[in-house]
Amino acid sequence: MKIRHVVFHSPGEAWQQGVDFREQPGVMDHVQHYAKLHAEGKLQMGGPFIAADSGGMMVATEDVSKEELIAFAEQDPAIQNGLLTFEVKAWYIPMEKVAG
Repeated sequence: MKIRHVVFHSPGEAWQQGVDFREQPGVMDHVQHYAKLHAEGKLQMGGPFIAADSGGMMVATEDVSKEELIAFAEQDPAIQNGLLTFEVKAWYIPMEKVAG
């Protein structure tokens, strides 16, 4: 059974409604935080949703536990300063295109 853990981000109390996500105070600290996980080879993909003020998601590689991902997400400066909130969910992947 293939399971991945996904971090879902939503705007927090410090989020400025109507301000582009790229211009939110502290958003680049959030991006840099997850860039570290990506550089370690532990982040498969991630990014914001297209709809304004709707947050985004990060999909960990299959070797990252839920506990590890939660601990990492809690250290995100955007979580700590209230710009974003997060939730980690387990994603069961019964269908996947295999390269070949």
